[in-house]
Amino acid sequence: MSGKLKIGWSCKDFSTTEPTCIHGQFHIRLSKGITDPVTVTALVLDSGDDQMVWLSCDATGFHGTIVTEVRERVRALVPEVDVAKLVMNCTHTHCTTDFNGEGMAKPLRDFPVDPEVKYMPSSQARELFLEACSQAVKEAWETRSEGGVAWGYGYAVASHSRKVWYFDDLSKRPGRGGATGMAVNGHAAMYGYTNDDQFSHYEAGADHFVNLMYTFDAEGTLTGAVVNLACPSQNSEGFESLTADFWHQVRQRLAEKHGPINVLAQCAPAGDLSPRILHYRAAQERRFKLKYGEFSTITERMDIAERLCGAFDEVLSWAKKDIRYEVKIVNSVEKIDLELRPCTEEEYENELAVQAELQKMEFRKDGTPWERFREDSILAARRNRSNAFLSRCERARRGDRYVTELHVVAVGDIAFVTSPFELYQDYMHRIQARSPYEQTFTVQLCDNQYETGSGYLATERAVEGGGYSSSRYCNWVSPKGGQELVEATLARLNDLKKKE
Repeated sequence: MSGKLKIGWSCKDFSTTEPTCIHGQFHIRLSKGITDPVTVTALVLDSGDDQMVWLSCDATGFHGTIVTEVRERVRALVPEVDVAKLVMNCTHTHCTTDFNGEGMAKPLRDFPVDPEVKYMPSSQARELFLEACSQAVKEAWETRSEGGVAWGYGYAVASHSRKVWYFDDLSKRPGRGGATGMAVNGHAAMYGYTNDDQFSHYEAGADHFVNLMYTFDAEGTLTGAVVNLACPSQNSEGFESLTADFWHQVRQRLAEKHGPINVLAQCAPAGDLSPRILHYRAAQERRFKLKYGEFSTITERMDIAERLCGAFDEVLSWAKKDIRYEVKIVNSVEKIDLELRPCTEEEYENELAVQAELQKMEFRKDGTPWERFREDSILAARRNRSNAFLSRCERARRGDRYVTELHVVAVGDIAFVTSPFELYQDYMHRIQARSPYEQTFTVQLCDNQYETGSGYLATERAVEGGGYSSSRYCNWVSPKGGQELVEATLARLNDLKKKE
């Protein structure tokens, strides 16, 4: 049955001015201050019969026990929250603090660090993050009050395919096969050069839908919104400072127009997408110089924010005509398992040779302490990725499965579904096309307390083409496992719909 909604919001900043390791590339960066804050935003919807508790984090991904630790802290602070139903997702900025304590390589454990290189220990960054998350949920729960929700969808061009296909096989070109432990190119490459006489097409299309769920207080005043967009926040992915990327500009613009509302950002499946334009760079540079006076990643972010906020306002203008103050919430969480990406005997034996080659390579002995730190982290990352591939091979050969959480939450006529992966957009479309709900918000890079990593979940054609994000180093789960995720999600969606 429907119940009167109670809604709570909170946003907490976990930025630090101290240097912290920034992961998200093959080399580790040390932060040099804050470009803009990295935050966690909590939303609570409580119908009396069930609840939805969501945390959106300006983060790259979750590893290890992060999710379990957040839930344990929330359980202690707010026993009324069903922490099994607490969902965490990443906006997928590549410029956040080192709260995971690991990335592609971990300093000291995986490579030597000169004492002159100073940075905040990952344990300290982790404490800042855990405290921000748990306090945000606590505040959102304790400040919840009667209100309503409305929803709809609009359009905003933000992402583009980042996989480029060629008529020929790149692995046959000298020096283009991909470095060991990094990528394995075939007919496709991530961020491939498009002004090439062998350029054929982009691997993916793009998804320009923006799914929106707004919240209002009892008087009908806007208090916040869930904004679901198929685009990682990675215009400024190489910055050596903390930043929420384009979500910062989105929050700024919405606050200027609507006041201090809350924005819970969700990255919809975009494992094969990016905010970068590849074949129109010259035209884009001219556009930004004339429009903003300069061409930079910041102006790229501003441009996306303009479009996204335009969609926000357009949808709000008509969605607010149907605010629901009583709505049924059904929150489901279950453990599912998926097929690991298979590994052939040839691949396994080849990787053993690759690993031996990587182990022979030495860490740098010349250069400045910082130069050694950067270069050594790359070698360590390549070794780790090769080792991880061998480990996954051994698991697949034993017949192991990848275990994950699947959250499916129905809020009236719409639903939210989760995935821990950088999920290729085809899987999102397969779910949305067959979903029994009016709108289905699909969210990637969500929590998983069962496995220590997730990686990309590529499609059949992506694996065939090769390249970063669909190579053997990048995929824990096979395309068959991806379809198993689709079917499990749809089964749960249909089950919830039948119980209405």
